[in-house]
Amino acid sequence: EVQLVESGGGLVQPGVSLRLSCAASGFTFSSYAMGWFRQAPGKEREFVSGVNWNGVLEYYADSVKGRFSISRDNAKNRLYLQMSILKSEDTAVYYCAAKETSVGLTDMAGYDFWGQGTQVTVSS
Repeated sequence: EVQLVESGGGLVQPGVSLRLSCAASGFTFSSYAMGWFRQAPGKEREFVSGVNWNGVLEYYADSVKGRFSISRDNAKNRLYLQMSILKSEDTAVYYCAAKETSVGLTDMAGYDFWGQGTQVTVSS
């Protein structure tokens, strides 16, 4: 059974950092590209960041570039999102997703597996 389980979300103040984790199982994690998406209340789910199978190629939405960093540990079947200088507009449910190819990582429709999400709330 394929599972993607996100963790690390929470309520934080603006300006702080937070690291999200995604534990993968049930598929060959090291062969898949991975992505982080988020969905704020009343808004569509949007691309945040993506990484190819070996971690060499990274992609970021303009809104998080320079503040967020994606990484993966293929030995541990883990995906991470290091978020810094958090803003209120980063408040959303964050999802990790897996994609068999590294083409079109920003396109939500192309992903094969999805996690259930973890809530990140940035508020003073």
